Amino acid sequence: MATPREHIEVIRKTKFSIGGEPNPLIEDLHQAVKNLSSELYTKDVHFLMELIQNAEDNEYAEGVDPSLEFVITSRDITATGAPATLLMFNNENGFSSKNIDSICSVGRSTKKGNRKRGYIGEKGIGFKSVFLISAQPYIFSNGYQIRFNEAPCPHCSLGYIVPEWVEENPTLADIRKAYGSSSALPTTTIVLPLKPDKVKPVKQQLSSVHPEVLLFLSKIKRLSVREDNEDPRLNTVSAIAITSETNFVNRKNIDAESYTLRLSAEEKAAKFGKECSYYMWKQKFPVRQENKVERRMDVEELVITLAFPNEERLNRGMTSPWVYAFLPTEMVTNLPFIIQADFVLSSSREAIPLDNKWNQGILDCVPSAFVNAFLALVKMTVDVPVSSLARMLSFLPINCSSNQNFDAIRESIRLRLVDEDILPRDESCTEQKFFHKPREVGRIMPAFRDIVDKARKEGVGLHNLSSYGTNVLHSSFDRIDYDNILKFLGVGPVNNGWYAKCIQGSNLVLGVSEGVYLELLLFLAKNWNIFHGTNAVNIPIIKYVDLCGEVSLCSISESAQRSQGTICRSRRFRQFSWLIDSNREFRGVANCFFLPESTQEAISSCFEKEIIMEWLQNQVQVVAMNVYDYAAAVIDHLGGKPKLVVTYAHFLYHSSLKDFVTASKVRYLCGIMPLVDNYGNVNVTTERKILVPANGSKWASLMSSNPLKAEGYIELGEDYLRPGKFVGQTTHEKKLLEFLGSHVAVSDIPSLDPPNAAIPAVSSPLTKENTFLLLDWIREMKKRRRSIPEKFLTSIKKGNWLKVTINGSSGYKPPAESFFYSSSWGNILQNGSVFVDIPLIDQIFYGDRISCYTEELKTIGVMFEYGEACAFIGNHLMRLASSSILSKDRVLSILGLIRFLSTQSLSPREFICSIKEGRWLKTSRGYRSPVGAVLFDEQWKTAKQICDVPFIDETFYGDEILRFKEELRLLGVTVGFSGSYQLVVENLKPSSSLSSLEADAFLLLLKCIRSAKSPESLVSTLKNAKCLKTHLGYKSPSECFLCDDEWGCLLHVFSCFPIVDHAYYGSNIFSYKNELRRLGVVVDFEVAVKSFASSFRQRASLSSVTKDNVFSILSCYRQLKKTPYKFPSDLKNCIQEVKWLRTRLGDFRSPRECILFGPKWESISAITLLPFIDDSDNYYGKDIHEYSNELKNIGVVVEFEQGVKFVPSCLRFPRSVRSISPINALALLECLRILLEDKNYSLPEAFLRKVSEKWLKTYAGYMTPGNSLLFDEGSDLKPTDGPFIDEGFYGSEIRKYRKELHSIGVIVDVDKGSALLARHLDFHSDFDTIIRIYKFLEKVGWFSDNEATGKIWIPDGDENGRWEKPDICVLHDKDGLFDLQLNVLEKHYKNKVPLHFFSGAFGVKSNPSFDDYSKLWKSWETSGHRLSHDECCAFWRFVIQPKGSKKEQILSESLVKVPVEGSDGIILVDKKDVFIADDLQLKDLFVQSSSRPLFVWYPQPSLPSLPRTMLFELYTKLGVRMISEAVQKKELSLTNGFDLKQANVGDVMIWKELIRLILGFLAGSSMKMEADKRHEAVQCLLNLTILKTSEPVAVGYTLLLSSGEMEEVRASRMVRWDKESSKFFIQTMEGSAGQKDLLEHATYFSEAIAAGVLWEKEDQISTLSELIKLARILKFNEEAVGFLMKSKNLPVLVEDEEFLSAALPNA
Repeated sequence: MATPREHIEVIRKTKFSIGGEPNPLIEDLHQAVKNLSSELYTKDVHFLMELIQNAEDNEYAEGVDPSLEFVITSRDITATGAPATLLMFNNENGFSSKNIDSICSVGRSTKKGNRKRGYIGEKGIGFKSVFLISAQPYIFSNGYQIRFNEAPCPHCSLGYIVPEWVEENPTLADIRKAYGSSSALPTTTIVLPLKPDKVKPVKQQLSSVHPEVLLFLSKIKRLSVREDNEDPRLNTVSAIAITSETNFVNRKNIDAESYTLRLSAEEKAAKFGKECSYYMWKQKFPVRQENKVERRMDVEELVITLAFPNEERLNRGMTSPWVYAFLPTEMVTNLPFIIQADFVLSSSREAIPLDNKWNQGILDCVPSAFVNAFLALVKMTVDVPVSSLARMLSFLPINCSSNQNFDAIRESIRLRLVDEDILPRDESCTEQKFFHKPREVGRIMPAFRDIVDKARKEGVGLHNLSSYGTNVLHSSFDRIDYDNILKFLGVGPVNNGWYAKCIQGSNLVLGVSEGVYLELLLFLAKNWNIFHGTNAVNIPIIKYVDLCGEVSLCSISESAQRSQGTICRSRRFRQFSWLIDSNREFRGVANCFFLPESTQEAISSCFEKEIIMEWLQNQVQVVAMNVYDYAAAVIDHLGGKPKLVVTYAHFLYHSSLKDFVTASKVRYLCGIMPLVDNYGNVNVTTERKILVPANGSKWASLMSSNPLKAEGYIELGEDYLRPGKFVGQTTHEKKLLEFLGSHVAVSDIPSLDPPNAAIPAVSSPLTKENTFLLLDWIREMKKRRRSIPEKFLTSIKKGNWLKVTINGSSGYKPPAESFFYSSSWGNILQNGSVFVDIPLIDQIFYGDRISCYTEELKTIGVMFEYGEACAFIGNHLMRLASSSILSKDRVLSILGLIRFLSTQSLSPREFICSIKEGRWLKTSRGYRSPVGAVLFDEQWKTAKQICDVPFIDETFYGDEILRFKEELRLLGVTVGFSGSYQLVVENLKPSSSLSSLEADAFLLLLKCIRSAKSPESLVSTLKNAKCLKTHLGYKSPSECFLCDDEWGCLLHVFSCFPIVDHAYYGSNIFSYKNELRRLGVVVDFEVAVKSFASSFRQRASLSSVTKDNVFSILSCYRQLKKTPYKFPSDLKNCIQEVKWLRTRLGDFRSPRECILFGPKWESISAITLLPFIDDSDNYYGKDIHEYSNELKNIGVVVEFEQGVKFVPSCLRFPRSVRSISPINALALLECLRILLEDKNYSLPEAFLRKVSEKWLKTYAGYMTPGNSLLFDEGSDLKPTDGPFIDEGFYGSEIRKYRKELHSIGVIVDVDKGSALLARHLDFHSDFDTIIRIYKFLEKVGWFSDNEATGKIWIPDGDENGRWEKPDICVLHDKDGLFDLQLNVLEKHYKNKVPLHFFSGAFGVKSNPSFDDYSKLWKSWETSGHRLSHDECCAFWRFVIQPKGSKKEQILSESLVKVPVEGSDGIILVDKKDVFIADDLQLKDLFVQSSSRPLFVWYPQPSLPSLPRTMLFELYTKLGVRMISEAVQKKELSLTNGFDLKQANVGDVMIWKELIRLILGFLAGSSMKMEADKRHEAVQCLLNLTILKTSEPVAVGYTLLLSSGEMEEVRASRMVRWDKESSKFFIQTMEGSAGQKDLLEHATYFSEAIAAGVLWEKEDQISTLSELIKLARILKFNEEAVGFLMKSKNLPVLVEDEEFLSAALPNA
């Protein structure tokens, strides 16, 4: 045998022609190496994966734990100049000569075809991937010391595969030093001097080795990575050592096994978990024929392993992979478990091509593997508590995957799991686990779950929550953390009625603490929207204290309807017990019942008490009360019971003492509570007043009887004086009356309110004592600020009861006519007056005490003041004047009295006041009061012309009247003019007497207006009088203008304004501007302007503003600009708004609507009708331009930029849009640019309508702006691809107006013009153009929204094709069935346009629909098309997924034919002539005898994606009959030509044991037949005639086809029972009969016996037949049959034994 070195030399010599004969295959090697170079992986990571893969595929000695170690060092041990060296150490068996031959070749891996043996490599590149990082890899193994070179060998010009022997650099010593271990080197070492640019990537990949890399490697148990440098500080690779250990196998059978695997990782400065265990499930599946591929042709079984991490995965800070092909891939699943299988990988080993048939087969099996694994996890762990199983829910794939293949796996898992018993119900009373399907369990709300848990801790029997009509999910599973998982499984909540049943069926109200009870109420309150319509309202759940003080319950509906009373709670914490005890004391008279004190205390301390109280109030109708509310409620129920009324007073008294009710509310309640009077009657009126008892009262001494009885006064009864008790609280004597006195008005004089009636006692003189009692009563009322009743006071004021003196004589007078005087004036008036006597109070009679009642005397009308005495005298005189005229002497006497009082130093003011208003003074206008009368003199001469004042009649009084001027003035007479302007105003003559006034009279009137206090009437009168002289004659003031020199020019524009003649009135008239203004004269510029504006508007409305008027206005405007009187805004607005300027258009317009023409307007004027001012010679002429500033100021547009605003409304396109030049169009866009500089400006709708005409020139012709696009050179389109604006016509300058074009509707963003481009698609037929547009539409996300853009181009070559509707297109046809029915877009657009574009944009279906498949089948039916196996599989695979009643109904109605397997393929046959082979014996008979195919097609072998069970079900629903039902059985005659021999029962084994077995079956099992019925049933066996024959006992079968033809077959049955003749025919068996014959005979025998005995119980025939068959095979051995009967629990009863003994005495 050659040494390793010799072996290498042979390879070099023979294979590579180095030193030997030329190899004829050398050229093939060159090509192979070239291909190898191009196939090497594209990522640096793959070399590492390939090395790990190679190590896994290696062979290892028994007892060795396979390990793989990577060491990187900066030492250049190969002397190649490499900056770093990577070494790999593997303790495998080492390289063999075959391995060396393979590695020196391309595509000759020794692993090929060895998938069954566990090899995971397959690429044919493997080790050669190291060339990615090393130009010269070295191998040291089993004596081999070789290297390879990336560069071509100089001897043979080949690289990669030519071996070279290595003597040194490195030596084994160098390698051992790098290994750094005292132990021997592993068998195989690979040394890789790294390329300079690969050092960093290699270190990064070594640092990123995933800890789970060993998860699915069956051999390697340890993998480590480390860096070895002389200076450890230079180490940059993150060292790690990973080990795996399989703990134990949990379950193992022929198809699957499960075990636990633990990974551990050690890393310096680790920041991730050190260990993680994984539940591993490995299951085998047969490979389906349709999933086989060339690279796996020899593999018969799929092995799928699922890993479920039990803890946080080891991730080393990296993303954890979810799909392994022994080693990790980059496939993302979003599934919470890891999938491992022998996937076919892409060349980069990073991706799994999911469209690969082999890989699809794997994915199809993953749901089954998962469900089996999950069921084993959940249900097979019998010793594990239920609570620990819940975490397994985290393995369920609840999150959608972005990959539709994995999302399909997720959905398939869900559909399978919902039909499995995987969720436990809540059973706290037993350790037994009861599992149910997800739809069979329900969740309870977390809050109620907490209540249940707490109630259980308090001893409430809630052991079986599932006993209330619903299986309740176990609490360990029913957690918020699992919401999404349970939703994924379809677990819903328990029905709302369950809660009521649970609460009612348990002691959950009275059996728990108040805290738990409160949580229950809070739960109901928060979820009342759920429970209000359920039985929860009818269960007793609300606590209350009954009249016996015990806690009782009522339902929510009873509380809400108050059928048993009103449930209440206390508003105040301190009042809980007081209200409950008081309610018991009153015996619930108010029909109120309170929540228990403990419940109320719990509510008050609850954190969420507001929620509970709101619910109790709004839903349960619990009324919140305080003591006041309760007291108010009780009042209405006291009725006419005196004792209860007095008790209520005690209740109020003690509630007040406890401060439970405020004083104001106590007073209110006392005011409305019933009272018991001195007769024992209950007084319930609230409008009452209370008197103290009459005995000893003051009111009785003044009034003999109670005058206030009619006003509601009652006298209290004596019960209120006595002591009493209430709820254990004592009320002492008279305390209750004192309480009532404080809170109820208990009255007596002087505190008694008097009646509103006259007191008879004051109609005659009162004694001194009664006088003072009356005054004290009045004093008290004033003190209390009580109003004295009018009738009561009037009777006192007018009664003759007060003693007075009149000129020394005594008498009695009413107080209102009496005086209380002082010595300073009393005697003077009494003795010196000549007019009247004054009555004075007799102070001697009443004494000094009377002086203490000054205020009271004033109240009842007694007068005290000197002024009042004077008024008394005056009033007396006025009474005289009212009845007769005062004479001249009496008048002069009055004036003399005034003078007399003044001389006595007494003020005559009061006397004057009493007479000055009287009409007793004679004047020129009759008798008048002094006030307003005038004493004439010369000052009144001018005024007399315009007014008619009342002058005193000096003729009547004579000159003597003139001596009393001062006294007259005191009386109010006007003496002298002295500014009596108001008097003039008040006595003004009528307006008819005031026209054409002289200047001095008019000026006096102006003075009156200025000086009078109230000149309004004067102003009103003069306004209507033509009293003011103007240059147009006398006019009323409101028609006149007072002209000002500065602004008068305005009034001269038009000659219609009357101006005041100031030459007639003099310059003094200008000092009365304010007065003139009041009269209506226009004196202000602002007002004059309004008049001017009014006249201006009128003339403008008639278009009568002449050219001269226009120039006058502009001139005046210029003149006023130099003065303070500039045009006010109102006038300016008027001038700007009124249409008075003529334009070139021939109409009149306001200045704001006019433009002063200029040269900039030339370009735009061709497409507009603008309102230029008419500056032609026929109108204003060129002179109008001299007033450009004034025109600008009044609103005329004189600048182009300001006038562009007119362009939108004045736009007028010519009839021929071709006459619109580019200059015109650009001018319009320039106008828009100026307009749009204002961000708030928006173009008018009318303009947008005008501009929406077809006037823009595009490459597709003239278009509206909305149908035009601005081309973008940055897009992938061409200008001719759509209606892009023709820049060749407009020039590139048009691009500057992007914003303006957008404003008129042009689509300037090509991305937003997708719809427009789509509408123009049908103008194209060039395929490249259409593809370019489609790509653009896809890029911008366009989709069709109407039929016009809803067609798709189906090409026929590059230029020919057709437009087709989307509904006859489909993206994919993976099975190639629809080439003739549908347009498959994948054929035309794959790799040209993303196919998802057509589904999103046009709604093209991804795959053919159910209707498409139905139509396809119909076409096959009519065409006679013979189906291939793949076609048939594809069709039925689609039909069975998913199932649906509607779908099945349509199929049943539309499908006439079904597939059958013919001799030359699958053909379609009428379903009436095809049968389901549910009886294989019958099938074999007809298949062998019939020339036509009769049985439905099934795929061979069976496919997991097309299960026979589902096809069977579908065929049945389509109407295909089962052979057993369709066949007609015919018993063939045995009488002709048959040699029949009669036998006895014993000869054919129908003996005692057979009958005993049948009797036991009839007595036991599910039949339980009575004895007489049993004996009757077996009697037929005893009556049989047994006939034996050597010939077969034949039977015939017939099938009737739809054509009327029949298919007939015959079969041997060996046994027949003819019931009519009671004959039993049996074919004898030869002694050499084999096991098959024995079993066949036993089968036919047992079927015949069972059918004969149980012909009325067909459902039991098969069971009995199996028992008899087994006994027949056992030859009816007595012991064997006895054991058989016991094992089946079939009794042998005494009566049956007696029957057997009698029937078979000799057996």
